[in-house]
Amino acid sequence: MSFSFATNLAGSQLPNPVLTASGCAGSGKELSQFFPLTELGAIVTKSIMIKPRSGRATPRMAETPSGMLNSIGLQGPGVDLFLENDIPWLASQGARTIVSIAGETVEDYAVLARRMRNLPGVVGIEVNISCPNVENRGMVFSCQPESARAAVEAVRRNIGGDLPIIAKLSPDVTDIVAIAREVSHAGADGVALINTLLGMVIDTDVMLPKLAQKTGGLSGPAIRPVAIRAIYQVHAALPQLPILGMGGITHGRDAFEFILAGASAISVGTATFGNPTAVMKVKDELEEILIQKGFTGVSEAVGFAHREMK
Repeated sequence: MSFSFATNLAGSQLPNPVLTASGCAGSGKELSQFFPLTELGAIVTKSIMIKPRSGRATPRMAETPSGMLNSIGLQGPGVDLFLENDIPWLASQGARTIVSIAGETVEDYAVLARRMRNLPGVVGIEVNISCPNVENRGMVFSCQPESARAAVEAVRRNIGGDLPIIAKLSPDVTDIVAIAREVSHAGADGVALINTLLGMVIDTDVMLPKLAQKTGGLSGPAIRPVAIRAIYQVHAALPQLPILGMGGITHGRDAFEFILAGASAISVGTATFGNPTAVMKVKDELEEILIQKGFTGVSEAVGFAHREMK
């Protein structure tokens, strides 16, 4: 019985379902010294904005039990330098690239979408409408159905029909299914679940918050049950909507759990800080588990946990 590790994510055919998570590996240059980027299903870039950003004040990272808080604030070079330097380099490596974009206004998303047309090696656009660690909490478009729809509609109008759009959603909402349904109606081809949860740590020695901006995004194994719940709920309500799952994946069995919940592909993020080859370890372990469980391909396992319990 032959086995296929390939997956279709929102219209993009990938050789395997294991990707990087936006914000945890830049544009892949750091990871490329440990393994060829072609070994991954795709590289998801750090979220790109129109103008360069220096990010938030330090300290902006703090360890937590089973995870970490970050308050980076979308630091980045801006779209001009990204297109000049990163895209050509990624193309030269043969990488399949999903570009993550983020904006402060709906028009920002429209402008960025137009800049993403006809780029070599780009197989999709992640629309980050959910980052919780920027200066203005009001930037979180995905906390309201109307603003989530407006941002995705702007990208859809300006990107054309060639590139798949994956909307990255925040777990900090009452009804994530309602938000997923809204962005799907707005033109998203899939959703990324989940972004970090808003959290806070206080240093009990100095009796002050550990992060300069007080709050940050919680990532790592601590959020995995929240991610599984969100993916399970969205897949149950919208079984035809492809899901890119993320949130605390460290081992192949974690990735397998995400696929059983309904994810067609998964992203590894925080684990790479402790082990730059974590994404490859997850890939190898996931493939082995799928074969051991008797699946002939990834698609067979997607949403398998939704079968009625006997």
